[in-house]
Amino acid sequence: MNPWDPRTAIFAKHAQHVVIIHFPIALFIVGVALDFIASWTRRKDLALVAYWNFSVAFLAAVPAALTGLAAWQLELDGRKLKGILLMHLVFGVTSVLLIATVWWLHRSSRRTGSDLPRYRFALEALAVAVVAITGHLGGFLTGVNHP
Repeated sequence: MNPWDPRTAIFAKHAQHVVIIHFPIALFIVGVALDFIASWTRRKDLALVAYWNFSVAFLAAVPAALTGLAAWQLELDGRKLKGILLMHLVFGVTSVLLIATVWWLHRSSRRTGSDLPRYRFALEALAVAVVAITGHLGGFLTGVNHP
């Protein structure tokens, strides 16, 4: 198997999830940082960039979650999950829901022209923590986080 052959990555049973997942993680975390800076400096241009980061993070999280579910079906033939894999699934679904909630909060605020609620920072911090835990658990599954 040649690691530089595109077919190796495209047709591997689980590789798509491992590659795709980094995009929504990075976009969401940068979006949270931009939202905080925009609120702190009162810069509307940064708030707009944060909104678009949340939008693309949510759009990218959907195929990332779907490829994770596909990897479960292809690699484990849909067997019952347990241990770290089950925790990764639960935290992954929670991550997608939190990313969607943050995006929806920003979207509805932009549509109505109202101010964003202050509790969004707590929600965003919770979402970043859940995303980080999900990624950490995924690292154990891929062999990155253990000897």
